[in-house]
Amino acid sequence: MSDPTIQLLKELVAIDSVNPSLVPGAAGEGRVADAVAHALRAAGLDVELQDAAPGRPNVVGVLRGKQPGRSLMLCGHIDTFGVAGMEAPFTPVERDGRLYGRGAQDMKGGVAAMMGAARELAASGWPAGELIIAAVVDEEHESVGAEALVQRWKADAAVVTEPTALEIVVAHKGFAWVDIDVHGRAAHGSRPLEGRDAILRMGRVLARLEALDRELQAGASHPRLGTASLHASLVSGGRELSSYPDRCVLQMERRTLPGEAIDAAGREVERILEALRNEDASFAAECRPGFARAPYEISADHELTRRLQAAVGRTGRPATISGASFWADSAVLGGAGIPSILFGPGGAGLHSTDEYVMVDEVLACQRALIELAKDFCAAPAIDPSR
Repeated sequence: MSDPTIQLLKELVAIDSVNPSLVPGAAGEGRVADAVAHALRAAGLDVELQDAAPGRPNVVGVLRGKQPGRSLMLCGHIDTFGVAGMEAPFTPVERDGRLYGRGAQDMKGGVAAMMGAARELAASGWPAGELIIAAVVDEEHESVGAEALVQRWKADAAVVTEPTALEIVVAHKGFAWVDIDVHGRAAHGSRPLEGRDAILRMGRVLARLEALDRELQAGASHPRLGTASLHASLVSGGRELSSYPDRCVLQMERRTLPGEAIDAAGREVERILEALRNEDASFAAECRPGFARAPYEISADHELTRRLQAAVGRTGRPATISGASFWADSAVLGGAGIPSILFGPGGAGLHSTDEYVMVDEVLACQRALIELAKDFCAAPAIDPSR
């Protein structure tokens, strides 16, 4: 008989919750939200559904102790990346200590661990404080779930159970998307004096961006995150083989470090375009800064960090502190005044066709979260001036 948390994980993986903002027409989070809500109610939590977008509900379960205490939020996203190329993405398979399926690692393993922790704490008689279990939508796109969550819910601290291989992640990068539009002049391919090739002119932009990326990766390095970087993500242009292209569009991404301004990428690109205009009066281009998310960092000496280290240590696991190259909802929670850390089970295959989570790490994560919740919620607040 499978452990109840692993059985719950299998049930969650078996539900299609592909993010419809990434894959038009995809199932979305509605069915998996219902399953999460049902399981939390069965465990004895008070449950509320919060529509972050039409048909896309966050699920928030609350376990309230008999005595006053502090509040701890455990948060994870229930949407997944797409399943193109996967043979049986919603058929969970347990083999050699791994559980395979879309979302197993990213991040239904972490969601199952935090729900399992809440179930055990409720069954043992939660003594003091408040435990908040938040299963949110849309992290894989624009995090409208986390944004809605912090408008309604607050906590003294939070753990986001992203897949960290049970490392305590206290910092992660941010990102910014920028569109660059280079203009040419359409003409027949046999008339070079009449045409102006927008695609070739985009090459000038790409060369400058490549130089900027080299500069960034040779520049300041964060001790846990490394350097900033950028890459050219998507490019489009041209109409047919025998015509000069009158437009070329590049969509790029810039990864940012703590301390960098959220508009850094747009300003860097505008400087490049201005330099190219000064070199050639016929060069025409503009940039449009798009969606961006700030990086996040919490002190390795923060009370939450230290209490989670101690909790992990009590499970017999090493309590390694690290950083993550990816972005996560912890930045949204942290930006709303909720000190947050990433901590969850590991595996492999993020966004790939062969995704799995380590079963033993799901259970180890659950044990550490139980230890943390009992310790953190019952403890008096530390004087911030100390």
